[in-house]
Amino acid sequence: MGKVSCPVTTALYPVPVVLVSCGVERPNIITLAWVGTVCSEPPMVGIAVRPSRHSHSLIREVGQFVVNLPTADLLEALDRCGTVSGRDNDKFALCGLTPLPAARVRVPLIAECPVHLECEVRRTVSLGSHDLFLGEILAVQAEDALVGSDGRVDWDRVDLLCYMAGTYHALGKALAGHGFSRNRE
Repeated sequence: MGKVSCPVTTALYPVPVVLVSCGVERPNIITLAWVGTVCSEPPMVGIAVRPSRHSHSLIREVGQFVVNLPTADLLEALDRCGTVSGRDNDKFALCGLTPLPAARVRVPLIAECPVHLECEVRRTVSLGSHDLFLGEILAVQAEDALVGSDGRVDWDRVDLLCYMAGTYHALGKALAGHGFSRNRE
C-alpha cells in the first residue's frame, strides 16, 4: 500500500462544529469548527477565531463565551451564522434563535441548542491567522430530557454534528466505550 504526499493543510477531521455566542450589549453568534478540549483540570476548551472577525473583538472585550452544541435540525442556522457578519446582522433574529440567560457568564446561551459550555477566557494565544482563546468551563447546561440519572449527558440521544473539509456531517452510532480493548484480557 503506497503513500502519496499531499499539500500541507489542516487535515485533522472530523472536528465538532459549534455555535459560539459572545458579547453582552448586542450578543453575536459565530460558527466554529476549530474547537476542542484542551484540559481536564480545570476543565477548559480552546476556540480559534480570526482577529478580523466581529466575534473576536466581542470575546476579547467581555472575556467570556458560550460553546453551544447544535443538533442536525439547526443546520441551516448553523451555516447562516457562519456566512454573515454580526457587524451588520443580528444573527439571533436572522436565524430565529433565542438568547437565554446563562448560569455563570453574562453571555447568553442559544436556547435551541441542547448543551452549553459557559466559559471564561483564561488566556489568549496569537498563532498566526487565528487567535486561540482558552476558556475555563464554569458551567455546563443541558436539556433535562438528555441528562441521565447519573447527572451526565446521554450523548447517544444528542443529534450532534461534525465538520469535514467543508462539509457538515451527522455523527454515527457509538462503536465502543473507552477501555473496551482491555476488557478482552
